[in-house]
Amino acid sequence: MTKLEQLIEQLCPNGVEHKSLGEIAEYSKARIPITNITVDEYIGVENLLQNKTGRTTAASLPNTDVVIAFERDDILIGNIRPYLRKIWLADCNGGTNGDVLTIHINDKTIVIPQFLYYVLSSEKFFFYDIQNSKGAKMPRGDKAAVMRYVCPIPPLEVQTEIVRILDKFTELTTELTTKLTTELTNRKKQYEYYRNNLLTFNTNVEMKKLKDVSDSIASGKNKNRSESGKYPVYGSTGIIAKTNVPVFSKKQILVARVGANAGYVHIADGEYDVSDNTLIIDIKTGYSIKYIYHYLVNKSLNQFAKGGGQPLITAGQLKELQLPVPNIEVQERIVNVLDNFEAICCDLNIGLPAEIEARQKQYEYYRDKLLTFKEVGTSET
Repeated sequence: MTKLEQLIEQLCPNGVEHKSLGEIAEYSKARIPITNITVDEYIGVENLLQNKTGRTTAASLPNTDVVIAFERDDILIGNIRPYLRKIWLADCNGGTNGDVLTIHINDKTIVIPQFLYYVLSSEKFFFYDIQNSKGAKMPRGDKAAVMRYVCPIPPLEVQTEIVRILDKFTELTTELTTKLTTELTNRKKQYEYYRNNLLTFNTNVEMKKLKDVSDSIASGKNKNRSESGKYPVYGSTGIIAKTNVPVFSKKQILVARVGANAGYVHIADGEYDVSDNTLIIDIKTGYSIKYIYHYLVNKSLNQFAKGGGQPLITAGQLKELQLPVPNIEVQERIVNVLDNFEAICCDLNIGLPAEIEARQKQYEYYRDKLLTFKEVGTSET
């Protein structure tokens, strides 16, 4: 029998009391002059990170005289778009605004802040909050409904043991996520190192302009697209929509033409169409399309984008771009090595989020089990 099981058997074998949030806590009524806090102590809804991952430092203070005060151990919940699951257990005193729910515990001899934080960061709470939110484009949580949310209140010793277990589980999950992310980063750096070396020639390799190894370099034309359709429409980041009228039926290199993704290189194959914000490079027969693809990726085409708000790469720029062109056998050997490296990174890139998601689901499952108690006076079902 675990320590938690022993505590439950000793202290609450017949269930625990359940109370609405409004019976154990309230929204902060205190106000604080904006001049009394710094950017490190101010939390707007934009400074709460999504998916229960904490907070970030504010870029500036709001242009107002006073703000809502919060204290260390208060629980702050983003009240705009509750599906973003923004929540933070305050580790300092500070100020916030009306878009953040500041939950202040009335009596810490009844419920400890860390335990209530875990209760309110559960999927059960956020599902309830989302279900009771109002508004379409910018839904907000219902403050009165939030205070009606029912929380289990086991004895303090049980709360403390649950917090200890969940803190440790959180620590282990974070540690694993960090290790996996570091592994992926190291593999990508290794891949980029070998790619750069393989595509750098010390011998006398012929240099050609991209227009000399291409039949055409031009922009896509698709502007009409939908979510349904048989064929993909490629845009600046990959497949962005569908169409029933394919325009192309051969493998070609695509380069994002405009915007934040300008210079992003990918390949389209099969039957498809291409949006008007993407350039299409049709490589001539006799050259390896994958070799030229790898070279363009390594070249970091974004460096050639011009403009501030809407960076732009033109077909004219790409046509004049020079690249080394070894014989086709060398091109194919390089492609074989880089494709293998790319596959390893791709597998990791797929596997990493899947592993993190699996760990997160495991964490959510155990947290919900630990926070689920039979209510005193009810029978088991």
